[in-house]
Amino acid sequence: MKAWLLDNFGLDNLRLGEVPTPAPKENEVLIKVSVVSLNFRDKAIVDGIYEPEMIPKPLIPVSDAVGVVVAVGAGVSHLKEGDRVNSHLYSTWVDGDPKPNEPDFCYGAPLRGGLAEYMILNAASAVKAPEAMTDEEASALPIAALTAWYSLMDYGQLQPGQTVLVQGTGGVCVFAVQIASAFGAKVIATSSKDENLAKVKALGAWEGINYTKRPDWEKVALELTDGKGVDQLLDVVGGDGLNQSVAATRVGGHISQIGFLQGQTAKLDLMRVIFRQTAIRGIAVGPSRAFERMNDFLNKHEIHPVIDKAYPFEQAREAYEHLARGAFGKVVIKGACNP
Repeated sequence: MKAWLLDNFGLDNLRLGEVPTPAPKENEVLIKVSVVSLNFRDKAIVDGIYEPEMIPKPLIPVSDAVGVVVAVGAGVSHLKEGDRVNSHLYSTWVDGDPKPNEPDFCYGAPLRGGLAEYMILNAASAVKAPEAMTDEEASALPIAALTAWYSLMDYGQLQPGQTVLVQGTGGVCVFAVQIASAFGAKVIATSSKDENLAKVKALGAWEGINYTKRPDWEKVALELTDGKGVDQLLDVVGGDGLNQSVAATRVGGHISQIGFLQGQTAKLDLMRVIFRQTAIRGIAVGPSRAFERMNDFLNKHEIHPVIDKAYPFEQAREAYEHLARGAFGKVVIKGACNP
């Protein structure tokens, strides 16, 4: 089968090649990949800044895929050939709390990912794709949508009327705007571009803050909430900026630490965290049962993912470059046999 192979770190080392098509083992299914979507994780893996010691080479990258089941391994009864399914990043995390070794079983590193004609999935964690969504839309769900959902609903226990702040207008944050707004929450979004703030307001955001014009965006968030602070904040920036997130969140509020765009370490003002009694939790997507609950919600509220651009299979590198420049919503790559 055709596959993109990462021989070494750096986008120049991502090459199009051929490898044997795998066959499903017990409790596995083989899917013909229709579309994959890119996340910051995928870029970080290629760049060598995402747990580089756990990356095998060559690697077939990209975790998020949608495709059609073409072969079923022994012991699989709930999926059949012809079913359209999504991958789930943590291939063995089905429900409850994650096990300590869940990262050892992630697609796109260290397990083979979906930037290929075919992909093996653990049948237990594969999730049927929403019927109302196109392949491009469904490919966007596994990390970006589920991370937003799990942060807001499972961890944050969002209630209608609460306020949520999301950083930026990438995949996770756009989904958070759509989900929280549909649930009856008031969402504040930050961005460096006024045009992107206008777009998220069209999707349901209550207010927007241009952080290039207002680097003290946490003060604006406090002003918008009558000095109280937001109930939940989705932090995708990381680094020392986490202190601003704490300042923008109400006493006893929740911060979902999702990303590390500005650094994987932070010099945190612990006294502020203690006095504000802030709950900070690292979020690494969620279990596949949460994925199923999320899909029911998306169907009920007729929410469709925002796709920035779809690239043909042969232009995978260009898709990565687009992601690096920034995107509103999701950048996706069509399968090798998907014109």
